Amino acid sequence: MIEVSKLVKYYGEKKAVNSISFHVNQGEILGFLGPNGAGKSTVMNILTGYLSATSGRVSVGGYDILEKPLDAKKCIGYLPELPPLFLDMTVSEYLDFICRIKGVEPKSRKKHAANVMSMVNILNVNNRMIKNLSKGYRQRVGIAQALIGDPPIIILDEPTIGLDPRQIIEIRTLINSLRGKRTILISTHILTEVQAMCDRVVIINNGKIVAEDTPVNLSKRLNGPHKIVVGFQSDNPDIYSFLQNIPGINSVFPVRNVEQEQYFEVVADEQSDPRVAIFEMACQFALPIIECRSPELSMEDIYLKVVDSDPVKGRQSK
Repeated sequence: MIEVSKLVKYYGEKKAVNSISFHVNQGEILGFLGPNGAGKSTVMNILTGYLSATSGRVSVGGYDILEKPLDAKKCIGYLPELPPLFLDMTVSEYLDFICRIKGVEPKSRKKHAANVMSMVNILNVNNRMIKNLSKGYRQRVGIAQALIGDPPIIILDEPTIGLDPRQIIEIRTLINSLRGKRTILISTHILTEVQAMCDRVVIINNGKIVAEDTPVNLSKRLNGPHKIVVGFQSDNPDIYSFLQNIPGINSVFPVRNVEQEQYFEVVADEQSDPRVAIFEMACQFALPIIECRSPELSMEDIYLKVVDSDPVKGRQSK
């Protein structure tokens, strides 16, 4: 639904976007991440037609954003970081105004706006002035205006910024309810939201893509060799040596001891899966296993590893 190919953007002599390429599949939720000054806002402004690229190609819904800008923009519902709300309108008046701008048929406007308000759970405030709404409700109104006209692509810039934990959960639930029904690109600094919502992530730094994959695959790739954390309900001092003697295990690191519990990080050959052998060893020596898991990296860990490994991380883009 979105295709970006060799996109470049200069501000004077400053290269803010450095020949990046990525895509967003139909029905996918893609997280678009990067530190301040990485070039995220520039890319999103090009995608939505607010800026033109210096070179490269952007296709939205099958339309080139430069050759057929109106057709491309009809495919997009956009929520900027600061929602474009008219505070002296009621919610209903504002969404009717958005319906007019987006060319919704007059006879369908009222029903369409009501359906969108129901979808984002703001029907109970439809007659209230927007200036009297909480930030959470204003954010919902902003998402509602992006959904007016049933665009197949939704682009959200920091959709949960400034919200309290309950409001964040509500917006996350709303976005997840659109999974498969819309193609969604989310730019956010709240990395736990990315892990909770996104099918794939693209991380940009200094105008270049430094990582692109699913959170799970990025975690596996950055974690290095095959690792397992295993815990035993036992104070047997020989567990360490038992684990070391299992074929395919390269190293064993004690993680922690808690009363009669012992935890170890086991590093195995990439081709080996020692879990069955560990289970058989535990049965042989009567060692109850209370935990066995892969120590997956959090989205924060992935982000910091990728960005900090960028050799030009000190340079800043707009």
